[in-house]
This record gives sequence, structure tokens and C-alpha cells, in this order.
Amino acid sequence: MSVSHDRIIAIVALIVAISSLAVAVTVTVQSNNDNNNYNEPTNEYNRITSCADYIRGKTTIQPQIAIVLGSGLSTFVTGIDVETTIPYSDIPGFPVSTVAGHNGNFVLGRMSGFDVIIMQGRVHYYEGYSTQDVVLPIRVMHELGANMLILTNAAGSLNYDFEPGEFMLLTDHISMVSSPLIGPNISELGDRFTPMNDAYDPALREKVKSIAAEMGIEMNEGVYIQVTGPQYETPTEIDMYRSWGADAVGMSTAIETITAKHMGMQVCGISCITNMGAGMGGSVPSHEEVQEMTAKMAWELKNIVYELLNRLNLES
Repeated sequence: MSVSHDRIIAIVALIVAISSLAVAVTVTVQSNNDNNNYNEPTNEYNRITSCADYIRGKTTIQPQIAIVLGSGLSTFVTGIDVETTIPYSDIPGFPVSTVAGHNGNFVLGRMSGFDVIIMQGRVHYYEGYSTQDVVLPIRVMHELGANMLILTNAAGSLNYDFEPGEFMLLTDHISMVSSPLIGPNISELGDRFTPMNDAYDPALREKVKSIAAEMGIEMNEGVYIQVTGPQYETPTEIDMYRSWGADAVGMSTAIETITAKHMGMQVCGISCITNMGAGMGGSVPSHEEVQEMTAKMAWELKNIVYELLNRLNLES
């Protein structure tokens, strides 16, 4: 059967029209995606400022120093001159702690002459939150005025010389969790590329070492590795992390430090060694064991931080 010349032209024209429509739709979708990506930093920064504004409306404290309390360390706030306690659940758009041992409150008050904001429990990547959610509290505390960040955590020892019940001062870290800086840069917070030399402030480390020595408290120094969790590590994973130079392992802290450094904050990190890594002897790790050990260490940690702030106050 023959096809007329006119019909052939009509079919070709239809094909061209359909192809043009497909290209137009593709370009429109891509343009919308580009616009969404362009707006994303602004949207996240708006969330940060909105959370900060909510907190400002509940307190007269203007934080200079931010402190994050790890698992089982919530009793740290006992005896502090507390002005306001704000549950995370009260703050619109703010992530909520779901893990035992993390109370989920901002505590604002005075400590050694400084206005402080304390996270009584943190949120973790393994709870199902994005890295943006996990580091939101750090960004909010900076937005409120804090330029120094003291991070604490519970960690498993990867070093046979670091025993449960001892502290480890972080000198550096390895992160096994996606960087919170991935994606469009929030220019209001910092530059696109963040150097991580001296991520943990050398001057603060020296002060903490000196204070611990004067108090007769064992203060080791080492490299911390953050893993995703929530499962504890296998013996083979422990061997691998040790071969990389890590001295302690946990499920927080590193991405909080990355976020803080992006904003130009001074950071001090202290781990409470709660157990030995899998295959290194000792009992099988459990969250209950971690909480019990950190509860015993909370008082010594509080004394160290108090004295650190005292010395910083004398220098200011």
C-alpha cells in the first residue's frame, strides 16, 4: 500500500511536534529543580533563624558558649544557675531526641560568669534524621550568639591504654557519616570549602589537659571516629578503625564539629570512655552500660568544664 507524500509530511511534522514538547517539558522540570536547589539554602537558613527566634522569645540569656551533653550526662546541669529549660518538642521545626539518656531539652543559664546554652541530649543520624536535622541545633546555638562549642560524648575505646571510666580529649576525628555541608552552601553561615586543620582548638585542649592533671583525672588524647550506628561495631570493624589510627568510636560529634568549623566556632571535644571495642576484651557493649558509666563520670566532667570556663572568664 502506498502512502501519499502529504501524509508522510504530516507524520514527520507530528513527530517533530512531539519531540519539541518532550524537550520543553524536560527543560521546565530541570528549571524547576534548579530553582528548588537555589532556594534550598535560604529555606534552611530561615528554619535556623526561626528556631533561634522562638528560643529568644523564651529567655533573656544571650549564649556565649554552647555545650552538648552525650548519653547519660543529663545530670551535668544539676547545680547550674538555670534560667530557662525549653523542650525540643516545643520548638517548631526542631528535631526531637528519641533515645534513652537524651532528655531533649535546651537549658539556658549562667555558668562561671558566662551565658551558656546546654543541649541536654542530642539527636543522631541513626534515629532516621538527615544530617541537616542532626546539626540544626549547632547552627541554632551559633545563631543565638555562641562562638564556642564544647562537645561531649560516650565512646568505646579502640586503644588498649584507654580504659572505661577515663576521658579522652579529641585531637582529631574521622567521619563515616555524610558531611552536613553537602549540597548548596548556606553562605550566611560560612564559606563553601571549610578547612579542618585543628578542628579541635589547640588552646582549649591545653587548658583541659592542665585542669585534668591538677584534679588528678585521667585525660587521654586521641582520634575519634564517628560511625552511623545504631548497631555496635563488629570485631573486624574495630580492627580496621584501629589500623586507621582511631582511638575511640561513637555515633555523634564529628559532623557537629564540621558544622561548627564551617561557622568559625572554637570547638573542644571530650569523650567519656564507657567500654572496650568489640573483640578487645570486656563485656558485650550495651546502651545500659554506657548510661551507667557516663552517669558516674558526669560529676568529674562538670568540674573540668566549670574550671575551663573559670579560666576563660579570667582571660576575658
